Amino acid sequence: MKLKEQASQYFQQQFSVSSELVCYAPGRVNVIGDHTDYNDGFVLPAAINYGTAIAASKRDDNKVVVYAHDCEQQTTEFSLDDIQFDDQYMWSNYVRGTIKMLQQKFPQLGGATLAVTGNVPQGAGLSSSASFEIAILNTFAQLYSLSLDGIEAALLGQKAENQFVGCNCGIMDQLISAMGQKSNAMLLDCRALTFEDAPIPAGFSFVIVNSNVKRGLVDSEYNLRREQCEAVAKHFNVQALRDLTMEQLQSEQANLSEVEYRRARHVISENDRTLAALAALKTNDIATMSKLMMASHLSLKDDFEVTTPEMDALVEIIAKVLGNKGGTRMTGGGFGGCVVALAPTELVEPIKVAITNQYQQRSGLEADIYVCTAEQGAFR
Repeated sequence: MKLKEQASQYFQQQFSVSSELVCYAPGRVNVIGDHTDYNDGFVLPAAINYGTAIAASKRDDNKVVVYAHDCEQQTTEFSLDDIQFDDQYMWSNYVRGTIKMLQQKFPQLGGATLAVTGNVPQGAGLSSSASFEIAILNTFAQLYSLSLDGIEAALLGQKAENQFVGCNCGIMDQLISAMGQKSNAMLLDCRALTFEDAPIPAGFSFVIVNSNVKRGLVDSEYNLRREQCEAVAKHFNVQALRDLTMEQLQSEQANLSEVEYRRARHVISENDRTLAALAALKTNDIATMSKLMMASHLSLKDDFEVTTPEMDALVEIIAKVLGNKGGTRMTGGGFGGCVVALAPTELVEPIKVAITNQYQQRSGLEADIYVCTAEQGAFR
């Protein structure tokens, strides 16, 4: 059964009436460009065929009542007059925070009853949280006929995560969930919020492999990496690392700590790789994509230090199968989570076999494998 149908069914079961509408927003995979987004740089994500569906109806009071099928504590409710952080039901803060930010823009917002379900793997780095936020925003925009576009929705979702949930994420996750284009990745300029579609070659899929190394962005070293990047930008008196060239960085190497230098070198080189990846996809140059994705992974491993031995093993296993016929790298914030491969259809099965045969032996863990296509965003 499709996700939207499931949400509709859960609403009927839980509230004994049919919902007025069902909305959906996709998760995402980042093909290349990690830890560049909060440095005002470039990223190249794609919306994928895993996401969040919400069945919803208006209420005639000021309450929001939420049934979340996939969470342990499944039901929560709160008043629109007093939206507070909930220490008990942590998942509900994505709903609370997103609605609070939306309310600031549209004070006339009314109550709603929601049934939520999703199939984005939790904690895998495929952005279940942004998918959730964009689905909520799309739901309220449709229920209350709000004039909300995809870029505004993405900014509200990011604001909810930064200011309410407490994770310093960039804009990428929310924007691709809102504005992805089917059969394309998207080169996003995280400063200008302009984007360009990047065609995924026919006959290629994303193979996303969850290392099953558990990760938690809010609790991880993500915020520390951000501080290190900001310290280098401050040293150069620029707004963000986006504004630095490699030559400028090298000229000041002696006046930066070794860690700061490596962090900045990753971001500057990753921006260059991401722009090069757009050009490679536009000309169907898979051999260049292969090199760029591997260089990205090694930079994230050595300069940014966000991979794990398990993720490195997965990239090695997949790269041996692909050669220069596709690319592979870690994806997302790091410290666990997923690797992604851009793979021709005929190599998808050999990749699966290689992972099954080798990964557990090397890591002691079993990987989960998802074969994905590039899909449409919720507001596109």
